Amino acid sequence: MEDTKIQWHPGFVAAMNLEFLQNKDDLVFVKEHNLNTKPLEIDLLVIKKGGSAKISNEIGRIFRVYNIFEYKSPGDHLDADVFFKVLGYACLYKSYGEVLDLRKAEEITVSFVRDSKPLGLFRYLEENRYAVTCHSHGIYYVEGNVPFLVQIVVTKELDKHAHAWLRALSSNLQKEDALRVLYKIPGLDGAFEREMADSVLAVMAKANGSLVDGLRGENGMYYETLFKILEPNLPMLMEKSIKNGENDVYEALFTALEPKFPMLLETVRNEDIQRTISVLRDFGHYDKDIRAAIMDKYSLTPAKADELLNTPPATSK
Repeated sequence: MEDTKIQWHPGFVAAMNLEFLQNKDDLVFVKEHNLNTKPLEIDLLVIKKGGSAKISNEIGRIFRVYNIFEYKSPGDHLDADVFFKVLGYACLYKSYGEVLDLRKAEEITVSFVRDSKPLGLFRYLEENRYAVTCHSHGIYYVEGNVPFLVQIVVTKELDKHAHAWLRALSSNLQKEDALRVLYKIPGLDGAFEREMADSVLAVMAKANGSLVDGLRGENGMYYETLFKILEPNLPMLMEKSIKNGENDVYEALFTALEPKFPMLLETVRNEDIQRTISVLRDFGHYDKDIRAAIMDKYSLTPAKADELLNTPPATSK
């Protein structure tokens, strides 16, 4: 099955780190936390450092001290048995403290994350007198005979702007979601954030090859710029990849291009904004209204908005 070749879980851990960047100093992310033996493993444990820290991301509003995440890739099932298995893991985690009742039940939360809504599980919970309530788009709280605070996160229902990283973990990604992720990359600071973004991009590209190829093919400017950057190095790169026994020459080119991604993506993003400006002007909108619109839609500073408004759009040859 092709899905098994895609490393979804590292992409999920990376996406969660990026989701909670605003609280990176308040949270500790522990991936694949072992309970005792290797088969008993929590996908992601997020430990909240200080009790007073306010988590800005709505997925984290349920957070207490110890926050357990179970991630299911698009090809995996999330059913009643998985639900209770993970609650069992949470019970084990609670009981494995160094001293009696070190980890209190009220300090533990359990979150299930999946691309699409687990309708069978929802039906089971409702039929067995659990209350499932929609807290916000894509976030469902489960109440009833459960020992911990529990939520189910349906990533495709999450707000498309606020949760671009998690929404990218899909095997049926929409073009707009892919572009949203690409637009976010130039705004990342530091090697760690870029490394996390790389993990998400790797999953996104592998799970949505046709879409990613289509995005490359649609934008002639992107291809032209790409070729101009790589052209002087193509013979060397091909020779190196063959010498190293690499069958995928494209992968070698991708690796060489990676440091220049921020510049390329910023160029593509600016052209997209300028096309929007041009269309709005054609429809008779004034620049002051366009300025406010693009600042809101693209999260631009006033200076950047003015720069784009005063820059003539690139002409295609």
